[in-house]
Amino acid sequence: MGATTIPSCFKAYDIRGRVPEQLNRELARQIGRAFAAVYGPRAVALGHDIRLSSPELTDAVARGLNEQGVDVLHLGLCGTEEVYHAAFSLADQGIDGGVMVTASHNPADYNGMKFVTRQARPVTGDNGLVRMGELIVGNALPPVATRAGGQQRQSDKTAYIDHLLEYVEVAALQPLTLVVNSGNGCAAPVLDLLAERLPFTFVRLHHQPDGTFPNGVPNPLLPDRREETARLVRQHGADLGIAWDGDFDRCFFWDEQGRFIDGYYLVGLFAQEMLREEPGGTILHDPRLVWNTQELVRQAGGIALQTRTGHALIKERMWQEGSVYGGEMSAHHYFRSFGCCDSGMIPWLLLCQLISRTGMPLSRLVGERMERFPISGEINSVVPDAEAAMERVRRHFTGGEVDTTDGLSLAFPDFRFNIRKSNTEPLLRLNVETRGDTVLLGETTTKLLNLIRADENDNGSPDQ
Repeated sequence: MGATTIPSCFKAYDIRGRVPEQLNRELARQIGRAFAAVYGPRAVALGHDIRLSSPELTDAVARGLNEQGVDVLHLGLCGTEEVYHAAFSLADQGIDGGVMVTASHNPADYNGMKFVTRQARPVTGDNGLVRMGELIVGNALPPVATRAGGQQRQSDKTAYIDHLLEYVEVAALQPLTLVVNSGNGCAAPVLDLLAERLPFTFVRLHHQPDGTFPNGVPNPLLPDRREETARLVRQHGADLGIAWDGDFDRCFFWDEQGRFIDGYYLVGLFAQEMLREEPGGTILHDPRLVWNTQELVRQAGGIALQTRTGHALIKERMWQEGSVYGGEMSAHHYFRSFGCCDSGMIPWLLLCQLISRTGMPLSRLVGERMERFPISGEINSVVPDAEAAMERVRRHFTGGEVDTTDGLSLAFPDFRFNIRKSNTEPLLRLNVETRGDTVLLGETTTKLLNLIRADENDNGSPDQ
């Protein structure tokens, strides 16, 4: 490894890699030291997910922080948002950073880390993550501090649970039946604490945290993961199905018919709900699918702002704009009152409150919007040359309104689409939406996929 090549597990906004080939205990210890060197925290909240490698990596990070004189508030097994909550809610008590050891929905042999600084501000490659990697590979970490930091264990989740329940009026909630699929991840302990204070009946699926992932890695976007939740919703006549990824910073929904609801339609729904509390507020959304969100925000008297995809980018923009809420179609939902961070618990509480208040099931809350703005769903294509594929699309689709906020977006009167490159894989991700025309949606999607996947040696004809 050259002195200028940072470890391969360092990504744009976090750390992810295979254990132990790309991420191991010694590197984790050095990462802890590097985080202390770059950001200078006095005390850091530290937690980990259910993966079998997480406890030892977390202990190594704690050692590295302690070696640089940083105190550690050890949260143990928790969700990523619990670290975020500690970072912003305990800032006045000296916590000025957070580290979560997790690989979310990645394969079982992976692990990683997510970082925040004081008040849960995001860490990115531009504001210090790359510098951390450079210090490690350049053997430039500062000397061990003369005073080692200490460690304190914190297992009481009361303050966090209290904060979550501030988003709803518990007394006004109806006795809904909810199918909840934790995927053997970290969500179950929090759900059980919330259940004690909510009038809901919970039908629990894969509820026991288990780092061996006996039912597969918790990724609710996989088709087989969707069907098992849908089946239970129908079997129990539930009002709602909910599932989470491993560290529960994303949540996914099924309506009372067992139909999976794309995260895009939830963004507009939550935007309207938050604008009830703050009329005229600013809402952030990603550029992949936009028409439904923009229309609903406008109807609610809010201001819709488009921003680049990515949790760190959206968080930073929320701080800049003072946005009340931000949403991505990928099921990340961000709340200003939650340190501008994403939460997988607040959204389902808000949705249950909305269903209780209106008496309308989720199918009715989103059904008309799904008909008004049908979508293709995100379609990935493996391409040898992403730029060449995007150029073929540009040449074919002319005259549209061009936006390059993130990838290539082209908007026409009746349809629009976004194509963007994956940050980590040789993939192009396509999203298409139309104004109520499912036939046009199918035709346009097929045409785009033919262009994207066309051999570089042909003329890029969509008919080939």
